[in-house]
Amino acid sequence: MLVVDSITKLPPNAGGAVAIAASHGGVYPAWLAATAGLRGVVLHDAGVGLDEAGVAGLAYLDALGHPAATVSHTSARIGDGSDLARRGVISRVNATAAAVGCAPGMAAVDCADRFESVAVSASVAPTQPQSRFTLRSRVGGVSRRAGGPLVIGLDSISLARRGDEPAVLVSGSHGGLLGGVAASALRVDAVAAIYNDAGVGVDAAGISRLAALDRRGVPAATVDAFTARIGSARSTWETGIVSHVNRAAAALGARPGMACQKLVMLVHAGD
Repeated sequence: MLVVDSITKLPPNAGGAVAIAASHGGVYPAWLAATAGLRGVVLHDAGVGLDEAGVAGLAYLDALGHPAATVSHTSARIGDGSDLARRGVISRVNATAAAVGCAPGMAAVDCADRFESVAVSASVAPTQPQSRFTLRSRVGGVSRRAGGPLVIGLDSISLARRGDEPAVLVSGSHGGLLGGVAASALRVDAVAAIYNDAGVGVDAAGISRLAALDRRGVPAATVDAFTARIGSARSTWETGIVSHVNRAAAALGARPGMACQKLVMLVHAGD
């Protein structure tokens, strides 16, 4: 059994293993689990959220014959695999998982143990659409649309890379540190970063990146999980309503209750 803080941290030889992974239970992490050839996976329900995006990966994996479950955001910290294994309580299961006896209320490790009896699915996961894209672009420092900086959409913040420093990064990822490690908040010191609060959850894990980024001077915020689909940067951008901000973002005028795009405009004005 593998225990990881993020499904993006699976080792290359993960095929055939059962994983407890502290990523949200949306479609993108489910796709990563399927392409890795996992026997089964336990993820985090991220507060379920808008359109039940936090658990949408369960049906996706069911269609491929992979057992999958999520733990409740009120039972264990998102982004912390060890915590999921230690105190995670199952909130949702797919039909393939239910067939081997998994059910809500069960301990995460007990559910994962049952997955070991399931044959590895031979189904091929369909290709996912591009998960990194430009939401708002500029050339020579001037925005192609008036009044805004370069804005990059990342369905997973793990796709941030060197060269993103001049941009605002709008992500579909949860706002939780991986394993509580401050350096995991963001790979680069971008102009600003926006995440999904994943229902905030136990120990306020869903917003723990914000304080870590404050110490680096990076304005950061989360949007409410019930206003944007977790795992979708475009949803964060189009419908996300800010739920929490760090001090660096507050200094620019960012406040809970404002639209994601309004926050980005404030960042531009203060840049």
